[in-house]
Amino acid sequence: MLNPYLDPQRVRAALRALDLHPTRGMGQNFLVDGEALATIVTAAALSPADLVVEVGPGLGVLTWELTRQAGHVVAVELDRRLAARLREELPDARLSIVEADVLRVRPEALLTTVTDAGRPTAADQPPTAAAQAAANAQRYKLVANLPYAITSAVLRHFLEAAAPPELTVVLVQLEVAQRIIAAPGDLSVLAHSVQIYAEPTLVAKVPAASFFPAPAVDSAVLVLRRRARLAVEVDSVDRLFRVIKAGSLHARKQLGNALPGGLAALGHGVPREQALAALAAAGIDPRRRAETVTLAEWAQVYASLRDAL
Repeated sequence: MLNPYLDPQRVRAALRALDLHPTRGMGQNFLVDGEALATIVTAAALSPADLVVEVGPGLGVLTWELTRQAGHVVAVELDRRLAARLREELPDARLSIVEADVLRVRPEALLTTVTDAGRPTAADQPPTAAAQAAANAQRYKLVANLPYAITSAVLRHFLEAAAPPELTVVLVQLEVAQRIIAAPGDLSVLAHSVQIYAEPTLVAKVPAASFFPAPAVDSAVLVLRRRARLAVEVDSVDRLFRVIKAGSLHARKQLGNALPGGLAALGHGVPREQALAALAAAGIDPRRRAETVTLAEWAQVYASLRDAL
């Protein structure tokens, strides 16, 4: 059976019925490309044993596929009109719909919607102790067409959670995907914030014409495979990223100036000489720029500055 939500005419009719006018701020660009949809679903490698979390299901084009192939889907939708429509459209699907801002709901709380005795429950209700323990141990996949405006925040929200997804397959802005998979020479805080937790792969490019309404830029299918352990071993990821953010604050500057200046700008009282000594201890030429520095090198810099942060 063909996915009924790929038809642009049906999309237009649904939007009119809901009196919904897609906005860039809400990231409401609805996928109408069957090939791109198939690429997402194939990359997710779904089975009836899988629990899937979907962010921003919209009119349900991806939800329809997920509920047919996965064991259960938890869809998080901010727009009440879309959430209500999804309930009407897929009443018998293995689906829990959570009306919420995904950034205000802990991923493990989403999982408790299906772990309390195997029945869907409300994400805003306190889970039982048994449900919380089950959620923390639950394996799940994050599969979504992410709104452009919150892509980075959503990825960090899930990757840094107590219960992170084992596999993430997301449709994101092409430029963001390229920044995430970057190698030394083009590294950014975003690349490091993802790569410390997961191995990223850009699977396919998706043209703007694959959406209604068409966005101003192309997209890409991005796959993140969770690492068994962090890419670098540090005592505090948060403090490591204080150093990375400081060094990247003025990315065009050489690190000999960028790191001391960035630490000062972020309120860390680290003398310039100590910052330069940390670069030297890590074997980093102070003439290099932040985009060339690997996670392993940043970890060495952090080790020297740890007590000052």
